[in-house]
Amino acid sequence: MRAIHTFVTRTIRAAGLLVRDQRVPRPLRWGAAVGLLPIPGPFDEAVLLIVAPLLWVFSREPLRDAWTLAK
Repeated sequence: MRAIHTFVTRTIRAAGLLVRDQRVPRPLRWGAAVGLLPIPGPFDEAVLLIVAPLLWVFSREPLRDAWTLAK
């Protein structure tokens, strides 16, 4: 149970760092920021499902750096 809590906390911190990273294009940062909002319904999850693969393909280095810094 502790491992899940640690993983979720690190993921949230990494997402916050990624939203503020200037190396990531502005539309992807806005999409990630909208995906982090506590909007009821599936809207925020749908946005994250669109943004996540784009970040993975086009912004791997900032993504990796945010994950490392979120420890």
